[in-house]
Amino acid sequence: MQTYVALLYSIILGGGRRVVMSDLKAMAESLGLKNVRTLVATGNLVFEARTTKISVLEQRLESAFEETFGRHVDIIVRGAEAWLKLAAGNPFPGESADAGDQVAVRVMRKSAPADAVEALQAYAAKDEKVLLVDGDIWVAFSRERPSSRLLSASNHKRMGVGTSRNWNTVRRLAEMVGSRQ
Repeated sequence: MQTYVALLYSIILGGGRRVVMSDLKAMAESLGLKNVRTLVATGNLVFEARTTKISVLEQRLESAFEETFGRHVDIIVRGAEAWLKLAAGNPFPGESADAGDQVAVRVMRKSAPADAVEALQAYAAKDEKVLLVDGDIWVAFSRERPSSRLLSASNHKRMGVGTSRNWNTVRRLAEMVGSRQ
């Protein structure tokens, strides 16, 4: 058995309805996934399954989600080792220690385009930083501005399929999978 992390792109079903994490957990268990756990109410799953291709897990989860909740949602899956590597590769440790909610990573299904950082720099405020690490896009957001143009600029159309999580969530997921290694 291998431990995996699954990240849902969105848990909003429309009409003000959100996915309830207990329902998401039940959906994952119906696929035969073991030791299924959720982290906060934003679509984060940790589970165990037989070692298989990541793309197969993503497809199974996406199909089950659409069947269960009536809407397609992109789901990004990483194995435990890959998740721990992602967390260890945080290029903004100082900023993360000061304000973990102001550092985020866009976890990509396929590596972000080589020119992603350059393209995003045009949208960054002077005190914001953007780096590409192992195909994922890391951002240290401004502590001075209430919103950032980087969020809308790092969409599926420009960067490819991915979903963002702040450092607090990345770290807590790493703790969850690290305890199962």
